[in-house]
Amino acid sequence: MDNRAEVREFLTSRRAGVTPEQVGLPAGTNRRVAGLRRSEVATLAGVSVEYYTRLERGAISGASPEILDSLAKALRLDDAERAHLFDLAHAASPVARPPRRRNSKSWAPHQSLQWALDAITAGPAFVRNGRMDVLAVNALARAFYKDVYDMPGQPPNIARFTFLDERAHEFYPDWDAFADVTVSILRTEAGRDPHNKELHDLIGELCTRNDEFRRRWAAHDVRHHGTGFKTFHHSVVGDVTLAYEGLEMAAEPGLTLTIYTAEPGSPSEDALRLLASWAAGEYGAEEPARPAPERFER
Repeated sequence: MDNRAEVREFLTSRRAGVTPEQVGLPAGTNRRVAGLRRSEVATLAGVSVEYYTRLERGAISGASPEILDSLAKALRLDDAERAHLFDLAHAASPVARPPRRRNSKSWAPHQSLQWALDAITAGPAFVRNGRMDVLAVNALARAFYKDVYDMPGQPPNIARFTFLDERAHEFYPDWDAFADVTVSILRTEAGRDPHNKELHDLIGELCTRNDEFRRRWAAHDVRHHGTGFKTFHHSVVGDVTLAYEGLEMAAEPGLTLTIYTAEPGSPSEDALRLLASWAAGEYGAEEPARPAPERFER
């Protein structure tokens, strides 16, 4: 993935999204660009027009944290966008260490992680990477994402399910919102690890096969996705509204543990209990969520 192109397109799209009025500049009557001019961004960031032009063309390697912070303020970036800008700059550095990567087909959770997942019995709990591969689950998450698991010939991947499986439109009642979140997670990961071949291949596949993904990908939107509420329509138990918490794993950088919970005493809590009963009958003693533990050293 071309980091210079990523930088160029991100900065151009953010500049186009800021109006002169938002930063206290006169709008004028002869503006030929959407949003701010390069010269206006340069002035707001306290750099020369020539230097900002080089940055916007993708030459961001070597930009100091102070410059990046000034640029983020000039472009009115939110926390997620600011972090993405810093990720792009870090990835462009010739001495940057690539993020730790795992082969999603061979990686398995260590034994204590699987024990921790299995100990969560009131709601779905799962581990994913930035590519949105589902790497480890508890029993309820396996049942919850049963359609993700049975996509023909593919390992479980939430992004591929969202855009390439028609069942996703039923599973996600507000499909557009889920699609936006999915793309923003992938875009964030692409900034963090632009040379990840598995991620590059997934994005290429989705861009080729789905117009909705391609349109959203071109918007360069990123976001932090840590907590909130989501409503699903599960084919076994119907509508469920769940709170979620996404936790970055200190022992496994780049992986996220997500836990879904229902409001106590709510119909959604009853639905999760019903789903747990269904999963016990469907999967029985096979425990399909438990992979063989990997050996590891501390």
